[in-house]
Amino acid sequence: MAVSGFTLGTCILLLHISYVANYPNGKVTQSCHGMIPEHGHSPQSVPVHDISVSQMTFRPGDQIEVTLSGHPFKGFLLEARNAEDLNGPPVGSFTLIDSEVSQLLTCEDIQGSAVSHRSASKKTEVKVYWNAPSGAPNHTQFLVTVVEKYKVYWVKIPGPIISQPNAFPFTTPKATIVPLPTLPPASHLTKPFSASDCGNKKFCIRSPLNCDPEKEASCVFLSFTRDDQSVMVEMSGPSKGYLSFALSHDQWMGDDDAYLCIQEDQTVYIQPSHLMGRSHPVMDSRDTLEDMAWRLADGVMQCSFRRNITLPGVKNRFDLNTSYYIFLADGAANDGRIYKHSQQPLITYEKYDVTDSPKNIGGSHSVLLLKVHGALMFVAWMTTVSIGVLVARFFKPVWSKAFFLGKAAWFQVHRMLMFTTTALTCIAFVMPFIYRGGWSRHAGYHPYLGCIVMTLAVLQPLLAVFRPPLHDPRRQMFNWTHWSMGTAARIIGVAAMFLGMDLPGLNLPDSRKTYAMIGFVAWHVGTEIVLEVHAYRLSRKVEILDDDRIQILQSFTAAETEGHAFKKAVLAIYVCGNVTFLIVFLSAISHL
Repeated sequence: MAVSGFTLGTCILLLHISYVANYPNGKVTQSCHGMIPEHGHSPQSVPVHDISVSQMTFRPGDQIEVTLSGHPFKGFLLEARNAEDLNGPPVGSFTLIDSEVSQLLTCEDIQGSAVSHRSASKKTEVKVYWNAPSGAPNHTQFLVTVVEKYKVYWVKIPGPIISQPNAFPFTTPKATIVPLPTLPPASHLTKPFSASDCGNKKFCIRSPLNCDPEKEASCVFLSFTRDDQSVMVEMSGPSKGYLSFALSHDQWMGDDDAYLCIQEDQTVYIQPSHLMGRSHPVMDSRDTLEDMAWRLADGVMQCSFRRNITLPGVKNRFDLNTSYYIFLADGAANDGRIYKHSQQPLITYEKYDVTDSPKNIGGSHSVLLLKVHGALMFVAWMTTVSIGVLVARFFKPVWSKAFFLGKAAWFQVHRMLMFTTTALTCIAFVMPFIYRGGWSRHAGYHPYLGCIVMTLAVLQPLLAVFRPPLHDPRRQMFNWTHWSMGTAARIIGVAAMFLGMDLPGLNLPDSRKTYAMIGFVAWHVGTEIVLEVHAYRLSRKVEILDDDRIQILQSFTAAETEGHAFKKAVLAIYVCGNVTFLIVFLSAISHL
């Protein structure tokens, strides 16, 4: 079981970063005060959108129509403020005219005090009503932030100033456009990074372990080199979108210090950000970074920057002289927007202080608890339950002698394997809950199917405890119920394994895992068909024998002996095949 859903899922950098404040659905209340999208790009300087109003004077209680129009745009945030204090709270409230296009927001605890887009669909005009409150200021001005696309937006476009009838003329200068921030310059790297100093001068994280970015294009590389009161960071890996790393207090996304290198056209932007739960990263100012440089060559992205070890008073930046889990992730990017990482992030096995003595470490794309969960489920539902079913279905006449406590050998083997299956399932079942700390909403149908399998796995041995005697009239009902529940558990268990293998938390390699699972199912079904056909042919062989009783008994004994030998050979081959499939999956899990 893993994580719509991970990441670790989740995970660094999970959801789309999109329009105003990265939300295509317009839920941008965190941008109410500054009205600045957290896109990490500079706003445009010359507005191409206008705000118009139905009247220039108002009294408290009036309703004024406000229209935003201009070039096609995707997102917006509209507010009314005191014209004499544009940094103050919103004034009044709005009423929607078209709720399919716009929605109301609660800013500064004032319900309906702002309006934003409802979706990222293009629009050229939006109309709303502004409701003048009692105690409104003498002069009110409308401001709007408009997003045309991710890196093209305008902040606080000034609209008309409306005044109360008896107010003095407004003389304060109108609001001006937010000045373009000055971004630190970035230079070009002239050669790839080297791993030669890893463990000596550099603190390095590499995947695969001990790879060299100077020689291997597939090498994912992150290094930290301390220099007095600062740290030089180098990051490299195959990516056509973005590379990122984050410092975290735990192995979960949330309240983490992250850094991204984002490719746009043939340029790489280096962007600090912070993570808030399982959501998009919030872009921060680049003022804390120095000596930024980057390189693109042969599908490999490389970037570097310098950062002070401590940044007193700077929000969301962690001190580097403390131990953290370190995440490494990559994913797609388009037009400056980043999307969910392409695979589960690489996470270090433990916390590290990157300013401490240089080390050379690795990490895993899958957490140990999830590895063990997957391994136990594979053992239970690919091996013990499958063999146990075959033994009960086809080996009653083969191992019919009493073995322990007066019970037939086949029954003892079947019971042992099924109890093992239930025990392994119970142990494996709790592990994702321990890891997630609760229910995962990002794992699709896998956890639901897992709960059904768990329930059936526990009910089966409980039902077996109340099994009626052999000749009891209820025995037939028990047999059908026991068979039905067991078959349902196996079918649902296989479906759960198919879904679980694709979850990022387990992170099994490439699509061959699906073919291997299909091969296992075909192997098991094929074995059952062979044994069924053999049992049918054996019964037919006995039926067509002589009517001579002695001849029948002799022939039956010979046929039975031959059949037993065949079944034992098939079972031996089947067990070897199952073990082979199991080794393939366990090897894939253990090497992640």
